[in-house]
Parts: sequence; C-alpha cells; structure tokens
Amino acid sequence: MFESVLVANRGEIASRIVHTVRSMGLKAIAVYSEADAQLPFVAEADEAILIGPADPSRCYLDAEAVLEAARRTNARAVHPGYGFLAENAAFARRVAERDLGWIGPPPLVIARMADKINARNLMKEAGVPVAPGVWEPVPDAATAVEEAERIGYPVMVKPAAGAGGIGLAAAYNETALRDAYEAARGHAARVFGDADVLLERYVEGARHVEVQILGLADGTVLALGERECSVQRRYQKVVEETPSPGISPALRERMLAAAVRAGEVVGYRGAGTVECLVDPAAQQFYFLEMNTRLQVEHPVTELVTGIDLVEQQLRIAAGEPVSFTTATPRGHAVEFRVQAEDPLHFQPGGGEIKVWEEPVGDGIRIDAGYAEGNTVTSYYDPLLAKLCVHGDDRDHALRRARAAVAAFRIEGVRTNLPFLAELLDHPEFIGGAYDTGIVPRMRAR
Repeated sequence: MFESVLVANRGEIASRIVHTVRSMGLKAIAVYSEADAQLPFVAEADEAILIGPADPSRCYLDAEAVLEAARRTNARAVHPGYGFLAENAAFARRVAERDLGWIGPPPLVIARMADKINARNLMKEAGVPVAPGVWEPVPDAATAVEEAERIGYPVMVKPAAGAGGIGLAAAYNETALRDAYEAARGHAARVFGDADVLLERYVEGARHVEVQILGLADGTVLALGERECSVQRRYQKVVEETPSPGISPALRERMLAAAVRAGEVVGYRGAGTVECLVDPAAQQFYFLEMNTRLQVEHPVTELVTGIDLVEQQLRIAAGEPVSFTTATPRGHAVEFRVQAEDPLHFQPGGGEIKVWEEPVGDGIRIDAGYAEGNTVTSYYDPLLAKLCVHGDDRDHALRRARAAVAAFRIEGVRTNLPFLAELLDHPEFIGGAYDTGIVPRMRAR
C-alpha cells in the first residue's frame, strides 16, 4: 500500500478522501489555492501545500503544479477526486511516468471513454444498448439536419468531449437544431478544447439512472447497484437516491449486467460509473457515458452497502484485493447537494458563511466542504456540502431527510435548502415516478 497520498482536489471531496487515507494509516497530503487556505480540508490533511492563486487554471487544473507538489512532499500516489484533472488521460500518464500510483483507471481507458462517440461505438460492439444516433462527429449544421431526419425528432445535441451538462440541448425541429448545434460547438470548443458534436435520439419522460462499477486488480468487474439521478437543473444533478424507485427488478438486473460488460470490454480498474437513460414506458435503457472516476453521489452507494469506495480505490490501485466479500444493499439512501445558489433560479452566489449548523441523528451523513467563517468565492463549483440520509426503506429515508434539511442552518450565503425542502414535499417526488423534467415542471408552476 502507498505510504502517502496526494489529494489533487478541494472542498468536500478532498475532505472525504483525506478521511479514508488517514483511517488506513496513510499520510494524506492536500494541495490548495490561495482562496481555499482556510477551508476544512487543508487543516484535516497531515500536510498541505499551496500550489497557486484562486484561478483554477493556475492551481487545481495546473498539472505541473500538482506534480511538483507531489515531488516536494514525497507523495507516493495521487487521488484526483472528481472534476479538475480526474478524467485527464494525459495527467494520469504523467503521474504514472513519475512512478506514482494513480488512483483511477488506466490512462488508455480514460482516453477511450472521454470521447462520447467512441464510447457509444465501443458499447454497441459490446452489446450494451445505445440510443439511435450518430457514429462519428457531425461536421456542420446541414449534416446535423440530415442526421436528425434519419434519427427522428426530438434529438439531443451533445459535445462529444463534454461533461456536467455543459452544451446539452434538446431540439424538436430544424430551427432549434441549427441553433443548438452552433451553441454546442461553441461551448465544446471553449470549455473542452474540442468542438466535436454528436446527436442522439432524445427520450421524452426519461429517467437518468447510473450503475456503480468497481474493476478489481484481478480484472473482475463488479456492479454495486444503481443510483437514480433524475432530479436535475440545467442537466446537472441535484438529488440522487438508491435503489431507484422507478425501475423494475428485471430492468435493474439487465442494467447491472450491461454495466459489468461495459467495464469488462474496456479493461476497467477502480471505481467508475456507467450512466444510462431509461425509458420507463418501454422499460428500456440506453448507454449515455462512462465516468472514469469517483462520482459526487458515491455516498449513497456506501450507505446501503457499507463499503468505503475510496478505500477500495486505493487497494485496487496498489494491486491488493478489496476489503469486502459481499455487497448486498440494505435500506434506502438519498443524497442532497447543498449549493450556494438562489433556490428559485439556481444562480450561484457567494459570501462569508456567518452560521453553519449541521443536522445530526441516526442515518445522517454530512460531507462538508465549508465551515462557519469560510468564504464562498465565484472561482469554483457552488457545492457546499452533501447531505446524505439512510433509512430502512424509502419512506423512512425521506422522513429523516425532511428533518435533516429543516435542521441544516447556513447563513451569510444563499443556498438551495428551501428548494430541497420544497422537493421533499412535492407529490411527484414523494411518489417516486418522476423523471428528468421534474425540476422544470416545479419551476413552471
């Protein structure tokens, strides 16, 4: 096992990784920007090193600065968390070239899955269902119109190298498609450095369900259950739960088997996620993408399985067996992303946190990135904390969640806690038969 691990991230995920690294008796090393010097993760690590100013491109996205920090602290491995450099194949290769452990899948796997078109083609060859769409980048708007006529409207327009819902748009006719295509190309070139765009059939009334996989050191791929991720704003997740309340046992079995096949065909190692679009009416699912990293919502899987996924990542990267023999889920878990944003329009905000009081009680887990007195800036994602709740069943978990959301006090910055409380009392969410349109419908009232 590695003697020391450098955590190349910030906020709640850095704190979460540091916790497991230290619990395993290893040295946890944090890197931080000037804007983050007072955040909890910096103090929680055994050692912390400043790597640059607040601008992400000059700190957390600066591969050379991160690698230099690893050299200066004599780190033996790098855990990228999620976001920033987590799915950067070139960075993963550089880590390996310096004889450091990379806590993630092989760089080749990251590269193959980073291109959504390539990923679609690989999954189709492996027998994993994919939605009707294109098999190569769409070069111009005229071709997009031709392809959409073949696929059938509505279509989803996506940056081929995209993530986080950036640049996604549904188009119901030619005019909307041309606008969405040009917008997607612009977003893709500016944000991802790759202007390629793909088209897929847009499934109306769909649910977004993902499967947690774990590729072991011996080549075995396990599926650790699914997570429902359909509560989204601007195609970005807000609430996740497991098990999904909207899929049948038969569909669940098929999805888990397909996720294992997806991991096997690419030689996956470590923790990853196979994301799917589910058509509830047809009880069919389609492959969306593979995330080659730890997901924001991994705590719900940990709560129902009792498995520390970060520990398993470290063990697998070190060539060791995992620490569990069975992964039978127990009960129901829900994660709520507590964001620094207004609860009506979801516009991010900031400021100094004057009050921070977390709920406590049975079945409650808080993964926090901030504390009282910290300042939330505009440089990073507005995620403040993850409120995770476990119960004997879904109703029990939701009752605990209502009490926990009501007891979570954050003052000084606006948060989405009022929205989360509203969601928990919404009949559609309570019933469990919701889809990715639930938040827009709530806001359209």
